[in-house]
Amino acid sequence: MDVLLGDDRPLYEVKANLFKGLAHPVRVRILEIVTAGGEVGVGALMDDLHIEASHLSQHLAVLRRHSLVVSERRGSQVFYRPAFPEVADLLRVARSLLVDILSQAQDRLESTGNLPELTQPMVDVR
Repeated sequence: MDVLLGDDRPLYEVKANLFKGLAHPVRVRILEIVTAGGEVGVGALMDDLHIEASHLSQHLAVLRRHSLVVSERRGSQVFYRPAFPEVADLLRVARSLLVDILSQAQDRLESTGNLPELTQPMVDVR
């Protein structure tokens, strides 16, 4: 049985598993880098992320396992690129959604400025 797809799992479970693959800031950043660059070497990823090679390797393995990136070895270097163009679309939609959510939260916060001042109740300390 495939770890990601399963034999007869409902699509919503498969989707949830995909989001688990995205559920780490380092993996999201890796995807941002490879979608912006089209193809990025491991050295460039390490320079940008400032993490140990072993940690980077683990995150890249998760992204490969979830079919979000593919790798290609050329000599002693390994390069990564998005497995599908839709990976960049997914990141763009997530950013747009996040901006909308934050904008609504900001609007709600600003609307509290119109609330009347609260007065402190008088406390008798006799």
